[in-house]
Formats: sequence, structure tokens, C-alpha cells
Amino acid sequence: MFLGTHTPKLDDKGRIILPAKFRGELESGVVITRGQERCLYVFSTREFDEMHEKIRQAPVTSKTSRDFLRLFLSGANAEVPDAQHRVTIPAQLRAYAGLGRDLTVIGAGNRAEIWDTAAWETYYTEQEAAFADTTEEVIPGLF
Repeated sequence: MFLGTHTPKLDDKGRIILPAKFRGELESGVVITRGQERCLYVFSTREFDEMHEKIRQAPVTSKTSRDFLRLFLSGANAEVPDAQHRVTIPAQLRAYAGLGRDLTVIGAGNRAEIWDTAAWETYYTEQEAAFADTTEEVIPGLF
């Protein structure tokens, strides 16, 4: 499970050192792809394979499903971290997420998310008050 907030740097070759707490889950392989709110999703290969099985259930007759799948899967990049626990973020994904040198990597349960730090800070600031003030059930059965 991916938890916490980490602040690695993007190097000149477009690589990121995976947070130490995530390495065990990701050492056998990662898939990085477009996420919502212009972040990148990082899945273990195992988790992405499970997700792909669910994706395959999407009706090909649904334009919304086709559009989502095309963007989600066409941006996906699979690789195995190197000996220094680095993975390369392809240029198209760096552009999609507006990544600069300063990154914020958050744990989001079954995935990690990579954000440009300025974008994360804006998102966090906008969402924190709403989260703190939530008075109704958001996820059925959670609270």
C-alpha cells in the first residue's frame, strides 16, 4: 500500500528516485501513466495487470470508455527501476503533468501519484478545507 508524501527531484534525464517506502512494492516493475487532475499515476506491475483486467470489461460501444482507455493506456510506460531505484518519466508524461524539477509523490493506496510540487500545493490548499469540513459520507461504509 502506498502512503505518505515525499519530495524527490527530477534529474536532467527525466528520472526520479522512487521513495524508499515504495521500493519494495515497485522493485519488480512499475507502470506510469496519465492520472486525473494532471498528475501521473504509478502502479506496481501487479496492480496494473489487475486494473487492466477490469479495463478489458469496459464496453467498446461506449465512446466515454473508448476515450478514457485511449488516453489512459496510450500514455502508459512500463519499466523496471535501475540499481539506484530510478525510473524515467517519458517526456510526454512530464509535459502532461507539467513536471518541473521539484516533485511531490503521494501515496494513494493502490498507487502513487507524481505531481509538480507547485501544482500539488495548489491542489492541496484548495481541497484541505473541504476535506476537513466534510460532514457526509463520501465513500459508502467508510465512516
